[in-house]
Amino acid sequence: SYDKETFSPEETFAFGKWIGEKALPGQVYTLVGDLGVGKTVFTQGVAEGLGITEPVNSPTFYYYSGI
Repeated sequence: SYDKETFSPEETFAFGKWIGEKALPGQVYTLVGDLGVGKTVFTQGVAEGLGITEPVNSPTFYYYSGI
């Protein structure tokens, strides 16, 4: 278990990118948090760190928007 508090979207993204760059095959990460706390920004950073170029969107947005 690892807890990390960030204080801006830029810091959250950078931490996510760092995690993505260090991630190893088979590792599992879970995110827990209320709406608007930065889970999507963090995940966008992880995706960049992994070299993913496709857009990363919030699954909650799709759920609540009815898409």
